[in-house]
Amino acid sequence: MYKILKKEVLAENIYSMVVEAPRVAKHCEPGQFIIAKVDETAERIPLTICDYDREAGTVRIVFMPIGASTLKMKELQEGDAFEDFVGPLGRPSDLIEESIEELKNKKILFIAGGVGTAPVYPQVKWLHEHGVEADAIIGAKTKDLVILEKEFKEVCNLYVTTDDGSYGRTGMVTKCLEDLVKEGKHYDHCVAIGPMIMMKFVCKLTKELGIPTIVSMNPIMVDGTGMCGACRVMVGDEVKFACVDGPEFDGHLIDFDQAMQRQAMYRTEEGRAKLAFLEGETHHGGCGHCGGDK
Repeated sequence: MYKILKKEVLAENIYSMVVEAPRVAKHCEPGQFIIAKVDETAERIPLTICDYDREAGTVRIVFMPIGASTLKMKELQEGDAFEDFVGPLGRPSDLIEESIEELKNKKILFIAGGVGTAPVYPQVKWLHEHGVEADAIIGAKTKDLVILEKEFKEVCNLYVTTDDGSYGRTGMVTKCLEDLVKEGKHYDHCVAIGPMIMMKFVCKLTKELGIPTIVSMNPIMVDGTGMCGACRVMVGDEVKFACVDGPEFDGHLIDFDQAMQRQAMYRTEEGRAKLAFLEGETHHGGCGHCGGDK
């Protein structure tokens, strides 16, 4: 069992939990994720790691209740525990594999939207701890939905923008990036994490600006080990699985329209059956939904 040590409401319908999970905390790196299960009857829920403390043996997660299992998760209180808390899963951020001196010579920008702000934070924090300065843009629909602002301000140069102009700059994250470039900012590398539609338009802009961009793909995941094929994505001409090959990929190689269409199709039994037929052997089919595992 994995005890919840701290629970917070970060914004309307956005929650943070610090979970006692020493083995996960010992091995996780920025960019990776866990799969949590409230009890033996609940679904397995993939959540990107927002923060970790190796000495304390804790992992912080941030989530927005949407389906039945995350609504059940929302009801958990401090002192309650998860049945399962599996990880770390996925590949760490490519940034931690580069030499610190090379990173210090780069102008790095992070762009976060909504709950996507949570997985950006550990990467920015890791850079700060290694003496690497970075800029970050946090985007939200309105002031009340801005999360982790205090934490970001402690580790990077932060720009907050809201769609309605109620806080910080006005407009979407792409407008903020355009404005920063007009103000004389130059960037060598960008990491964008948020809703797929946001990442799509960030990548469209960064491609025009000539800024290499990494995105974190968050398709539907079931087992988190590459067996089921639910998180299949096309990266250029290659089939990849976000849970084992990612979740981070070259954003300029992602067909976001296809990814969003696939995500929508996977939500229905008819859609899963069609995907199994269209994708053939690369579909895998071990998720237990489409019959490919029988």
